[in-house]
Amino acid sequence: MVDAQKNTILIVDDNPNNIRVLFEFLHQSGFKVSVVKSGEAAIEKIALIQPDLILLDVMMPGIDGFETCRRLKADPKAKDIPVIFMTALADTEHKVKGLQIGAVDYITKPFHFSEVLARVNVHLALRNARVQLINEVAERKQIQKQLQQTLKELKKAQTQLIQNEKMSSLGQLVAGVAHEINNPVNFIYGNITHAEEYIQDLLRLLQRYQQYYPNPVSQVQAELEAIDIDFLLEDLPKILDSMKLGTDRIRQIVQSLRIFSRTDEAEIKSVDIHEGIDSTLMILSHRLKAFSNRPNIEIIKKYGNLPLVECYPGQLNQVFMNILNNAIDALEEAIDMQKISTPSIAIRTEVVESKSIAISITDNGMGMAEDIKQKIFDPFFTTKPVGKGTGMGLSICYQIITEKHGGTLSCASQPGQGTELAIAIPLTQT
Repeated sequence: MVDAQKNTILIVDDNPNNIRVLFEFLHQSGFKVSVVKSGEAAIEKIALIQPDLILLDVMMPGIDGFETCRRLKADPKAKDIPVIFMTALADTEHKVKGLQIGAVDYITKPFHFSEVLARVNVHLALRNARVQLINEVAERKQIQKQLQQTLKELKKAQTQLIQNEKMSSLGQLVAGVAHEINNPVNFIYGNITHAEEYIQDLLRLLQRYQQYYPNPVSQVQAELEAIDIDFLLEDLPKILDSMKLGTDRIRQIVQSLRIFSRTDEAEIKSVDIHEGIDSTLMILSHRLKAFSNRPNIEIIKKYGNLPLVECYPGQLNQVFMNILNNAIDALEEAIDMQKISTPSIAIRTEVVESKSIAISITDNGMGMAEDIKQKIFDPFFTTKPVGKGTGMGLSICYQIITEKHGGTLSCASQPGQGTELAIAIPLTQT
């Protein structure tokens, strides 16, 4: 049942008698009724009142009913308003033409009010149902949009929680390992020098014995031949040098672990960005070396003259770790598919307009398609096989750079052209 009080009908007719009769009948039936006497006036009126139904006469001065209907149907704001033509009883040609150009129905002259009311009620009911459906669809779309936004925020929150837990656990683990290794390594490194001095003293003493007692007793001579004293005198210093190099390497790795974790620097600090990158490369050095049929991955450093940068050092190092790991994965995939033979990663840094720094990490792998590139920063999106990746690495990087540092993280890549991840962060955090 149509609620007449909520519906507006526009009558378009130049005949005063038709207007008077229809107006009185529809008004008494409870409808809101407006009247205009020409097609031009109807077009202007519709822009103001947005009626629910139009009763349109065919024959009028100026633009006729057909042209008026065409213009209304071409107007996005008026095209959905149902139009009922008013025409003579025997005017079949006009009835057909009106329906063809967009009218929904017609009523005949002279008017039969029961017919008019029945047709008006039918099309207003259809109109109301359509409007209600459109509103419901719009409401559902809005709800769906809100749900999508909520899901996006939930994923973001999950990613952040995972990141915080991961960084906390990783930082504590790395710092703990570095601390536990650091003490014994320092003990060994510090005592190698003393051991070397003592051994040199013993070797000099042995040489003096050989000089002044060239013919020792048979038991001593047999022992000297058994241990090959000449080889021992030559090789022992080399062993000591190797031990010094090995312990120094361990000390460098420990220092890199401590720089990478930076558990004592959870707040903003002014740090050397290159130191963070180099510590990350040190930790990843085992993945860069050649093995089996895979060549060495060359690291090309193009470091600019950077000042100290205010940042969250531990989190920024995590960004370097994720991006470099992904670059190495991409290069290994390209090597396996025999697409490249000389894998490389170029790291470039520079100051931009004295306000920010730019860090570019570029691999010469296979690149990626546009549809993949558009999703790489989405939480939980990954192209890696199950068990090989969580899809959180670059999403976490994006959050760290954009939200924690007020910077930007972008990707440039084309199939066969490699991939560049570009970071930009301000020199100072406000």
